[in-house]
Amino acid sequence: MSIISQIGFLIILALATYFIFKRVKYISKTIKLGRAENRTDQPHVRLKNMILLAFGQKKMFARPVVAFLHLLVYIGFILINIEVLEIVLDGLLGTHRIFLKPLGGFYPVVMNFFEVLALGVLVACMVFLVRRNILKVGRFQPENHREMKGWAFQDANTILVLEIVLMGAFLKMNAADFVLQTRGFGHFADSQTGSFLISQFLVPIFQNYSDTFLMVVERAAWWFHIIGILVFAVYVTYSKHLHIALAFPNAYFADLKPKGEMKNMSAVATEVKIMLGLEQAPETPTEIGRFGAKDVDDLSWKNLMDAYTCTECGRCTSACPANQTGKALSPRKIMMDTRDRLEDIKRGWIKNGMEYRDDKSLLGDYITDEEILACTTCNACVQECPVMISPLDIILQLRRYRVMEESQAPQSWNMMFQNLETNMAPWKFSPDQRLDWAKD
Repeated sequence: MSIISQIGFLIILALATYFIFKRVKYISKTIKLGRAENRTDQPHVRLKNMILLAFGQKKMFARPVVAFLHLLVYIGFILINIEVLEIVLDGLLGTHRIFLKPLGGFYPVVMNFFEVLALGVLVACMVFLVRRNILKVGRFQPENHREMKGWAFQDANTILVLEIVLMGAFLKMNAADFVLQTRGFGHFADSQTGSFLISQFLVPIFQNYSDTFLMVVERAAWWFHIIGILVFAVYVTYSKHLHIALAFPNAYFADLKPKGEMKNMSAVATEVKIMLGLEQAPETPTEIGRFGAKDVDDLSWKNLMDAYTCTECGRCTSACPANQTGKALSPRKIMMDTRDRLEDIKRGWIKNGMEYRDDKSLLGDYITDEEILACTTCNACVQECPVMISPLDIILQLRRYRVMEESQAPQSWNMMFQNLETNMAPWKFSPDQRLDWAKD
């Protein structure tokens, strides 16, 4: 590789690194808009969750066939890209297959393993494309779910096609490389790897081409593969596929409390305990602040990390009883709307400075009252999510704001609140009649 190619490669690598770090900085800052919340208790349980749910994808295996294909893509793509380290070093140092001599006879074993995985990724991605675009699985279709229109639907197809093309370039590079080795052409003669398990089936296609053409094919595939990987890495930070990275911390910091346990506002709970004589009033009264959440900065940092981690798989929405009965609520849309709100804030920062805030809010401009009032708080969405996201937590905080800050609750809810206050039960009869139903 010439010095010009090395310099060009260094520039491309530096640009990709710059854009990735710039994007990560903004994502980190938007997540930090959320309220502080301690999620460091029970580290051994959290580590176990991360291993089982993020790496082992335990929840995915409720649907084993799809889970196996997803695991194949995930592990395959991650492990294959260990090979990217060799490509990066070759690009920077001007070498060719720099790991061949250190690994010796183990090098073909490693490359064969990578090629088998590459074939697995190819097949799995093709199956996923068929499911989305030909079989038209309902939870992915824009006509069934308004949040999947436009970019959301195309994003998944873009990533799947990109992965297929990248794996194809990897196999094509190896096949052309082997043919040039057998012909003793240039520096390829010094890198005798032998043929590999999968790319060997492409070798007959290349046998009839000239050395010069094959060298162009090999170099083009090499450049396309590494540039494609770098483009993929930048693209992921704008895509739902950011869960590739965020699934791990999101699973680690997931809520460990039993499902169905709603979070009280600690300041309010303290006030109630003082009124009941269960606690002494503090010398300095606690500032309660806002009840619930109107915008993203009223939510916790974990809620905002949830939004960026959402895979848009739709398992939450397909399990939601409100959605199944035709209500406006889609838990997936709640997470996507929260992320869209964060992205709009970020765009405002880029255009107007880091202190800029617009006059929009998550509740009202992105998520409607109809959506949050349709929720039955059954926790089906939380149970189904493979990466431990809780749309319900966001819904409850938005609903708390509407009811407690703005006194906007349906009439049936107001009647229930009144009954709770007067009768200590949701029903309109006195406590001494509570067991009358059992008399006979």
